[in-house]
Amino acid sequence: MDRNIFEALVEGQRKAVEQYHSSVDFIQGICGEFKKYTQIVPDAYEKYNVKRGLRNQDGTGVMAGVTMIGNVKGYIMQDGEKIPAPGQLFYRGIDVEELIRGFTAEDRFGYEETAYLLMFGGLPTAAELEQFQDILSYYRELPPNFTEDMILKAPSADVMNKLARSVLALYSYDPDPDNNSLPVEMLQALRLIARFPVITAHAFAAKQHYFDRQSLYLHRPQPGLSVAENFLYSVRHDTQFTREEARLLDLCLVLHMEHGGGNNSAFACRVLSSSGTDIYSAISAAVGSLKGPKHGGANARVMKMFDELEASVKDWKDEDEVAAYIAKILKKEAGDGSGLVYGMGHAIYTLSDPRAVILKRFARKLAADKGMLDEFELFETVEKLTPGLFQAITGQGKAMCANVDLYSGLVYKMMGIPPELYTPLFAVARIVGWCAHRVEEVYNPYGRIIRPAYKAVAPRREFIPMEERG
Repeated sequence: MDRNIFEALVEGQRKAVEQYHSSVDFIQGICGEFKKYTQIVPDAYEKYNVKRGLRNQDGTGVMAGVTMIGNVKGYIMQDGEKIPAPGQLFYRGIDVEELIRGFTAEDRFGYEETAYLLMFGGLPTAAELEQFQDILSYYRELPPNFTEDMILKAPSADVMNKLARSVLALYSYDPDPDNNSLPVEMLQALRLIARFPVITAHAFAAKQHYFDRQSLYLHRPQPGLSVAENFLYSVRHDTQFTREEARLLDLCLVLHMEHGGGNNSAFACRVLSSSGTDIYSAISAAVGSLKGPKHGGANARVMKMFDELEASVKDWKDEDEVAAYIAKILKKEAGDGSGLVYGMGHAIYTLSDPRAVILKRFARKLAADKGMLDEFELFETVEKLTPGLFQAITGQGKAMCANVDLYSGLVYKMMGIPPELYTPLFAVARIVGWCAHRVEEVYNPYGRIIRPAYKAVAPRREFIPMEERG
């Protein structure tokens, strides 16, 4: 290399480092100023009767809309009081337990049948289901060069980030992306549902290749395979999987598919949809919401917490030792310092989360088959001990149960699915619920743009001329 070019490169790097440190120093300095003018005192929320988190004082959600898609029940309101009750989840009015019992008894995969129910409102006939499966199979094929141009040339260390960007990119491949007619919206929705598993698998392959320094394996979806089967086929280097694994993954996808219009990601989708924007913008917002550790990212947090617990507790069967570690988490002396026992508690469910109950039932058998029963029973111990410890340490007497995240991550682990796919798998399921809410919001004749109010509490100040500022 020419010496002058080399010296120019070195000088450029030196200036870049100097600018970086200068920027950091500047930002650290003004952060104090930011806090001074941005700090909101807790009393302000009570003074102006603000529903923090859009929740009432008793923890129930603020009523923001009506829906015919999903319903979540976790308590009974009696004489103005919230009475804990066993949890129930309904898809289009059908109890999800009954739905799962129906297709498993007939030895069918349930993802496609449930997706049809949520999108169109009724259960399909055999002929309708077959045609629906054919449509999903056809649209699994990504646009020409999409994987090369949008995924491989711009890989991400986070699969959810890549998924959100890919959804936005699909707008450019749609010949009529802003057409909001019902047939076009439905077609756009079905294409997104079909392509989510494929984009996720390819984004994961790119992540492994470019960030984990592994070989690149890209597998095309196979005709005739269910969504669950195709996903396992796509993410495994040898493309091998058992029917039992595919059935269990299918169950997980059905349980994660929908959870009412008030959950954070569905609400985000509805907020954007209410503005009249395109489906790609609305769905990418939902993906961004699900990525958060307080929402879909919780299942990965559960497994990270248990990795630390398993390393710290010598005897997993000693309840006193397990309880002592849980107490440390609640006191913010262990875990991520949040004081949260991930996988425990829910905004709506009180006595039980039906998704966790169902998944736990299937997970026990898998744990026995995989020789992981001791670890499964450790999860059960945490589920058993946490409510009492939470009440004793925090002084809060609210009912607390295990949520679906407590066992979903363990099931994925037992199936050999890596942690970076836990939340993306949630998205592969929930895309159906998002699309159903999207279409319902757009075609609600009484809909208005969603625009809640924020109370401005900044004091009145005068403009100060530049020469007078200290």
